[in-house]
Amino acid sequence: MRFLRGVLAANCGVNDFTEAREFQMMFKTHAGPVEDSSSAVYLRPETAQGIFTNFKNVIDTMHPILPFGIAQIGKAFRNEITPGNFLFRSREFEQMELEYFVKPGVDEASHKYWVEERLKWFLDLGINPENIRARVYGSSELAHYAKATTDLEYRFTFAEDFRELEGIANRTDFDLKNHAAASGEDLSYFDEATKSRITPYAIEPSLGLDRAFLAFLSDAYIEEPDKDGTRTVLRLHPRLAPYKAAVFPLLANKPDLVDRAKNIYGMLKPSFSAAWDDIGNIGKRYRRQDEIGTPYCVTVDYETLEDGTVTVRDRDSMKQERVPASNLTDYIEDKLKS
Repeated sequence: MRFLRGVLAANCGVNDFTEAREFQMMFKTHAGPVEDSSSAVYLRPETAQGIFTNFKNVIDTMHPILPFGIAQIGKAFRNEITPGNFLFRSREFEQMELEYFVKPGVDEASHKYWVEERLKWFLDLGINPENIRARVYGSSELAHYAKATTDLEYRFTFAEDFRELEGIANRTDFDLKNHAAASGEDLSYFDEATKSRITPYAIEPSLGLDRAFLAFLSDAYIEEPDKDGTRTVLRLHPRLAPYKAAVFPLLANKPDLVDRAKNIYGMLKPSFSAAWDDIGNIGKRYRRQDEIGTPYCVTVDYETLEDGTVTVRDRDSMKQERVPASNLTDYIEDKLKS
């Protein structure tokens, strides 16, 4: 401390320091009506530890064979010293974590596999490859429990650089061994192949749901010129779109068109989420659905009443195609899979 004070004083003239203080990164509370040291508990700073404490229960009830994974999603709480920076320094967030248990010795290959799989997951759901990257931690950056860590980082439209999106860590056997030592429970795994007990290593992809949601929105939001000025489109991958299709009657004041459109709307709803819209003209309806990311719009017109076909309009290309209403569910489902 004396050396540090001298350095700071020489560089910036600061001489006064407060006394050293302890920062608590977890939220502390008490369980039960009596507030004393024996009732102190903490809100979880990550969801992972629940997986490790339930490891023995999973082994005893399900008898899984290595490798296997346990996934969990839920709230996590961190008492950030300097909260802010939008959702990158929040004290409450939704976390998704997977603990993938493997035999020691294959952990490095498994870690590489999960880095590739998690990156592929984002790309398959439409993230622009130019906006996402994998960054390997240097030895000085690693957490005390990690043998290796790779972050998936995303370049948000409002940021000048890449921000952490997901971390994939090789936690080795650190957690299981420490929980076993503290609880006195045997958290080893009996390997039938070698007839011996081992403590599995854990590969952990850990993703903030809020950050993933923001990344997909950021990547999908487009403003592009068109004949009416600017078209706003949310080009979400169809599997992520809140509605997969929207159904319109060409005219809302024509009962025969409305009835036929409602029949088609009712036919689609059991298979996937669909929206109904009969307000304003067709162009305005298209724009509304573009803005919320609906990939396909179905219009029921007078030709539908004659030959049973409907117009299906693609959100991204704006191309329209006549499709038999009887085949509409299969048509849209095939599009969603592609």
